[in-house]
Amino acid sequence: MASEQHKGHNFVDVTENYKTMKDNIKKDTEGLENHISPTYEEIELDIETQLANLDGGYKKLTTTMSKQGEQWHREIDIVINKMKTEINEIKVKHRDILKKHLNEIKQTQSLIKQTIQAIRIIEKSTEVSSTIEYSSKVREFSKLPPKVKVTMPTFIPKPIDREKLYILFGEISPLSTATEDNVLSLNQPNTSVRELLDEPKLVTTIQTGYKNLCSVTCLNEDRIWTSGLTNDIKCFNIKCSLLQAIKTKSEESPNDITVNSDGELLYCDGTDGTVNIVKNGQTKMLITLPEEWAPNQLCVTSTGDLLVTMFSVDKTQSKAVRYSGSTEKQTVQFDDNGQPLYSGNDAVKYITENRNRDICVADWVAGVEVVVNQDGKLRWRYTGHPSAIKNEPFEPWGVTTDRQSHILTADGDNDCIHILDQNGQFLRYIDNCDLKGPTGLCVDNNDNLLVCEYYKSNVKKIKYLK
Repeated sequence: MASEQHKGHNFVDVTENYKTMKDNIKKDTEGLENHISPTYEEIELDIETQLANLDGGYKKLTTTMSKQGEQWHREIDIVINKMKTEINEIKVKHRDILKKHLNEIKQTQSLIKQTIQAIRIIEKSTEVSSTIEYSSKVREFSKLPPKVKVTMPTFIPKPIDREKLYILFGEISPLSTATEDNVLSLNQPNTSVRELLDEPKLVTTIQTGYKNLCSVTCLNEDRIWTSGLTNDIKCFNIKCSLLQAIKTKSEESPNDITVNSDGELLYCDGTDGTVNIVKNGQTKMLITLPEEWAPNQLCVTSTGDLLVTMFSVDKTQSKAVRYSGSTEKQTVQFDDNGQPLYSGNDAVKYITENRNRDICVADWVAGVEVVVNQDGKLRWRYTGHPSAIKNEPFEPWGVTTDRQSHILTADGDNDCIHILDQNGQFLRYIDNCDLKGPTGLCVDNNDNLLVCEYYKSNVKKIKYLK
């Protein structure tokens, strides 16, 4: 009897298990047919569409390159025609110089011929008076004119740097594969677009102890270097603890500080015209400027070069110079019309390089932000944004850029930060974090802004991106 009951229970279990499995199979079939398979079909169709559009998309790229090439050819033709015009103008001056001297020689020759005729008349004459009154002209004409040698101009073709041409011509963004969950970039880290916060937020305030605070630079996300109007350069962590302090070799305050890609501190010293680097606790001179120039502000570029603003000792000229190590590579001083790009004085001119390799200089005295491309050609100037609540003239101090190619500039007298896009268009102010006299600026690896307050000597960390 018990055995029959056991068999009955087994039969019920198998029946229920069979029914459950049938339900599961039905659900799987519905899921595969109604959801999973259609989704795969959509993905398949999307990839097929991308393949179908592949040739057209790449053709657009090559067409754009061809148009860029045509524009370059036009610009080269313009340069050549301009040089030919200059040569023709020089040729006209050359001809005028030679004609002038030729006319002078002909005039002298004419006088010589007249003198010879007069002498022959006197020679044949029997008049006593004309012979006695004769005055020799030989000494006068013996003073021969100098030989005129006008050197023709020369054209010195510069060597073609194919690698630099490749960089100047344009940039091909790296190939990337996107999914809903992540973005894989083969050649560079993810730099997705981040929007500005509706209201920037003050994250923390670091008290530095300076009487006047001028510059700040990020060593990493947790540590910063600062400098003011003393010979101390101080390193703090984000929790406001002083970690290290070094003194300048000249025992005078540094004009500016920055950090290179190896985390080494650099500072410029206006008293002896040098840029110095601190390696393993030892300070070494990296660059010595010519005697007639003094360093102003510093910036390390994305390629490891060093940009230095400087002013002439007589305070009449200013310029920006690019160095590779201690070798001067580029000077930015004049626009295409030969006019100075920057005001001539010893006032601070903070400098930074944007992500698109534009060079940005904040010219405080002139009240203008001057931006040139990597070749030193003027792109645009920014003289402030009209505002009913900003009563003081725009006087830019510190300047920095972020990974979104925003340009951020300290406006000390209006106690705010201007945020511009890479083309100089005003986006917004940062004016809600109780800033007082903002001067030096930098951004950390997460694009948080660090602001020096000149008189309060605080560094404020501000989050302004979403």
